[in-house]
Amino acid sequence: MPKWTYNPERINEDGLDKMRFVLGDCLVAQPEKTAYLTDEEIKAVLSSSSSFKRAEFTLVKSLLMRFAYEVDERAGPVSWSLHQRFDNWKKLHDDLKDELEAEESMPFFGDLPSKYKRPMYFRENMHANRGNVLWRK
Repeated sequence: MPKWTYNPERINEDGLDKMRFVLGDCLVAQPEKTAYLTDEEIKAVLSSSSSFKRAEFTLVKSLLMRFAYEVDERAGPVSWSLHQRFDNWKKLHDDLKDELEAEESMPFFGDLPSKYKRPMYFRENMHANRGNVLWRK
C-alpha cells in the first residue's frame, strides 16, 4: 500500500521531506487527491541518484510526463487550464537541467591543497592575437 507522509521539521535533511518541500508536494491531508508522489517513489529515486539535485530532476521529469497528456477543459461556465501546470513544471525541468549541466561541466578538484589547484584552461579571448596591429585601436 503506497504511503504519503510529510514532516516539515525535517526539511533541512536531504531526504523524503525535503524533496516533498522542494517540489511543493506537501499537501498530504488527502493524499490520493493532492500528493503527486508516494514515499516509495521518492525514496527509490533518492537512493539510486548520485545527488539530491539529480533526484529532484528525475522526479520532475516523471511529473512532467504525467502532466503532458492533460488538456484544457471547458464544461459550461467552468474551465480548467491544465496546460499551465505543464508549463510550470516544464520551466522547472529546464532550470534544473541547466543547473545540472553547469555543475557537471565544472572540473572536480577533490581534496587537493589549494596550491595544486589551477585556474581553468580555457578563458575568454585566449586565442586573440593582441600583438597584431588590427587589434589595436
